[in-house]
Amino acid sequence: MYSLLFKRGFILPVTVTGVVPLILTLATGAGAIAIAASLIGGATLVGFGLVMLISTTRLFARNHGSLAPWNPPTELVVEGPYRFCRNPMITGIYAILAGETLAFRSPWLLGWALLFIVGMSSHIFFQEEPLLRRRFGHAYVLYCENVPRWIPRTRGYQPSLHDQSRPSGGP
Repeated sequence: MYSLLFKRGFILPVTVTGVVPLILTLATGAGAIAIAASLIGGATLVGFGLVMLISTTRLFARNHGSLAPWNPPTELVVEGPYRFCRNPMITGIYAILAGETLAFRSPWLLGWALLFIVGMSSHIFFQEEPLLRRRFGHAYVLYCENVPRWIPRTRGYQPSLHDQSRPSGGP
């Protein structure tokens, strides 16, 4: 089980959305104050987040990679949820954290979620996006020009054949 979690890169999302929130909830007794409405809303957000995480991980696997930084996809993934926003995988993780925070009504989980969101958003902006620009070149630049980072488009992005035929190495 651990090998599968590590190989597919699930160790980070499992730790961020499962282990740390569980420890914070148990340590602070926050689970005792949850009410039915917040549990239902929280479960809905967690469910949405899990669907996003699983669907995006499958897309990466189909493109010979995983969400783990040591095993990235070999081609730019511009299908499924990636047609609507550039970061649906992390959006799914944010939804899971928001759902847990809502379900348990925990200020500790809210703090953890905000800390993770700020850290991960900074990582995406300052490290991941420049790396993807270098790795996929013009195709990624066009993708960024057409697909928002966080707020989804209403219609999915469809790169043209002309866009895909351009060189993808270098900025």
